[in-house]
Amino acid sequence: MTTTAERVLAGWGRVAPSRALVTGPLDLRQLGDLIEDAPAGGVLARGLGRSYGDAAQNSGGVVLRPVTTSWIEPDLEHAEVGVSASVTFTELLTRLVPLGLLPPVLPGTRHLTVGGAVAADVHGKNHHTDGSISAWIDTIELLDGDGALRAVRPGTPSFRATVGGMGLTGVIVSVRLRLLQIRSARLRVTTRRLGDLDALLAAHDETGARYAVSWVDLSATGRSLGRGVLQTGDHLTYADPVHEADGLHYHPGRTWPAPTLPFCPLTTWSARAFHQLWFRTSPRGRTSVAGIPAYFHRLDAVRDWNRTVGPAGLRQYQFAVPLGAEKLLAYVITELQRHRAAPFLGTLRRFGPASGNYLSFPLPGWSLAVDMPAGRPDLDRLLDDLDHQVAQVGGRVYLCQDSRMSREAFAGMYGDDLDNWRAARAPLDPASRFRSDLGRRLGLVDP
Repeated sequence: MTTTAERVLAGWGRVAPSRALVTGPLDLRQLGDLIEDAPAGGVLARGLGRSYGDAAQNSGGVVLRPVTTSWIEPDLEHAEVGVSASVTFTELLTRLVPLGLLPPVLPGTRHLTVGGAVAADVHGKNHHTDGSISAWIDTIELLDGDGALRAVRPGTPSFRATVGGMGLTGVIVSVRLRLLQIRSARLRVTTRRLGDLDALLAAHDETGARYAVSWVDLSATGRSLGRGVLQTGDHLTYADPVHEADGLHYHPGRTWPAPTLPFCPLTTWSARAFHQLWFRTSPRGRTSVAGIPAYFHRLDAVRDWNRTVGPAGLRQYQFAVPLGAEKLLAYVITELQRHRAAPFLGTLRRFGPASGNYLSFPLPGWSLAVDMPAGRPDLDRLLDDLDHQVAQVGGRVYLCQDSRMSREAFAGMYGDDLDNWRAARAPLDPASRFRSDLGRRLGLVDP
């Protein structure tokens, strides 16, 4: 049943809310008519709003949420699936895992739609082996700026502009994905404690595992700077005789509510205590077996955890640097400490080859994502300086999580790819009917 109402929308960080007319789900004819009517403020498709910043907001315009009704059509013979853009990863895993199939790229939360994942060209813990989601897409059905349905395929300028294009080339209606075939929904996970950043980076490079991610102690200094806990994982090659005696299954498990606090509990001292406790209680070396929720989506066990940081919200600064620029990782950690930014969560990943999509984030090298309270003094000024440093070494900031980057910094990071994106977008949306707060802020679309 379609509903339409004016609402205030925000990202997961809750730092830049704006008001829009929200409607959905709509069928193809209704979507086409809406786009052709060219409503003031433009149109934007929104998933579940898990971008930290303003990527899924459209102040003064129309926001589609959900875009369409959900449907999933597995193809067992070819290990593929056709899926509507509004399907969540929770729904997808619930349907596919019992069939011995798995989405090849799992983002850091299951509370994400397939359409949103494609728009951000999401990566997972296996980018170094399997790339981002774009490497697994066969076809995208896209409604363009004329309200016409297009089949967008890999290798074309339309594909390279749409995947990673943050919803600004059209409305993604459905996607056809290739899948992994698995014999178990459980993974053998190895956990290791590493004493400094160099050791952590070396351990990432040495691992032959399909999945790898590190939690970084952002409070450690001196010789321990950048120490962390590396978790690598691979799928079991057999069904777990205890947990899967009746076949493969996916159960995300119980979630626990997080308190909404009227103040920010995170200070330099409390963040440091959290980091030190986590590091000291992590095993020096251990191998265990874990399910998909525990390994891929641990934070999802706490419902609305973003509200525990207080009314000012939180920012995530996620950036990537190329191989050879690893010193910038240490510089960023040191600057966050020096400015008392109280970073409470840091994750490090090794990236493999870039996808070739114009605005996609991953590049061959390293990604560090840092969560911190948004209300810290001079935080925006610090992040502006870090943007400059990232651009200087040929790195990028992740658009999906950004909420404050300037046009100048953005252009310095994305360079020629930005010009290619604009050229590919022009025939898809000649009247600039698809807009967002992020798009206006970075100069990607008309005001």
